[in-house]
Amino acid sequence: MQTVFLTSNTSWYLYNFRNSTIRALQGQGYKVVCLSPQDDFSQRLEDELGAEHVALPMVGKSTGLVQELRSLLFIWQSFRRYKPVFVFNFTIKLNLYGGLACTVVRVPFANNISGLGTAFIHDTWLFRRVRQVYGWVNRRARHLFFQNEEDLAVFRDAGLLGNTPMTLLPGSGVDLEHFVFQPLPIGKTITFVMIARLLGDKGVREYAGACRLLKERGVAARCLLVGPLGVSNHSAVSEAEVAGWQGDGILEYRGATDDVRPVIAESHVLVLPSYREGMPRTVLEAAAMGRPAIVTDVPGCRQAIDAGKTGWLCEARSAESLAEQMLKFIAMREEDRQQAGVAARARMEASFSEERVVQAYLDCLAG
Repeated sequence: MQTVFLTSNTSWYLYNFRNSTIRALQGQGYKVVCLSPQDDFSQRLEDELGAEHVALPMVGKSTGLVQELRSLLFIWQSFRRYKPVFVFNFTIKLNLYGGLACTVVRVPFANNISGLGTAFIHDTWLFRRVRQVYGWVNRRARHLFFQNEEDLAVFRDAGLLGNTPMTLLPGSGVDLEHFVFQPLPIGKTITFVMIARLLGDKGVREYAGACRLLKERGVAARCLLVGPLGVSNHSAVSEAEVAGWQGDGILEYRGATDDVRPVIAESHVLVLPSYREGMPRTVLEAAAMGRPAIVTDVPGCRQAIDAGKTGWLCEARSAESLAEQMLKFIAMREEDRQQAGVAARARMEASFSEERVVQAYLDCLAG
């Protein structure tokens, strides 16, 4: 049986966002090996999806030379041992390290550019070098997958593509049968929800700031926050910060969950004030359930909505701008909110089906 690798900086990502791809590859007769750091979802990749998990010794926020070389060496050794026929890399570090290792062992691979991330948001000597290596690796890939036109333009303008074939995908897609449309709650306090890893770059602090502004103005609204703490990233939000927000009564932290449907169902609108995205999965999942979104006017986020119809834009890094859009949503007529939710679901059905994404990966492998 031939082996295909999927690599990522978390098992959580592979389990939640690539489970359909894993099943499709297995359906084609491939053995699927997931290479990612050990976390709460690693065993579930094996028990529930039937993939083999290889625990990658990697720290997401690390930039130490010894630690990074150790991770790269482990990836190279894994590919030599398993001899995969193809590797799909996800997330920036694995695009880089997986691509480098594949090039050395002569294994064909594809990189998924699911956002530009910290290496493009911040401009330091280190991140400039990272971008140079990124371009070298991408030019040796069999295929590149992008999730929005603006990220593709950034890579093209920076010379990070070469002649590698490219495909533009609607993010990781959304399972329209799993995320079923539900009408917005009627006659209940307007409820906002942010679902994301608790990172500064995701705009969590701006969300907390906007929730505080609503409370200071005496606005009756609920603000929910869902996502994992303890994320290995330079912009990670601390547990103490979240506890402080809860103590001040500005938001309710629900913790992490592997099923976001109940919290989406009790909410009226999703909020994602991220600094930059590829194609935010949570916005697509909420839209599939009939929830409009308030997102920042940045690449990835603005493509996830039809501004003015299925969601609204606010300024990046501005709690005040976000609060203004939240207040406008509260002031809307109930029938207009409902119509935005219906339009959001219709847009997912028309253009964002997960089946399209999975088929693109299968076609890449076959080609």
